[in-house]
Amino acid sequence: MGEVIEKAIKWFSRFAVALGGFLIFVGIVAVGVFIISYLGIVDFGVIETENIQSVSLLLLFVIGLLDVVGGIILWKR
Repeated sequence: MGEVIEKAIKWFSRFAVALGGFLIFVGIVAVGVFIISYLGIVDFGVIETENIQSVSLLLLFVIGLLDVVGGIILWKR
């Protein structure tokens, strides 16, 4: 029984590290896109259609949920 718990804890630790790395990467990309857009290097007017805007908001929401899950896992650890 103790081995199963240790394996589960080890798996959650690896999952938390992988999720944290992914979220750091996504955060860096999001900041980069914001800076490029803010400086006017690239015009993101193509994304202003309603369908694509909804998908973008959904992706940001999912990333936020993953961030919360990763934070809870790391907090409980």
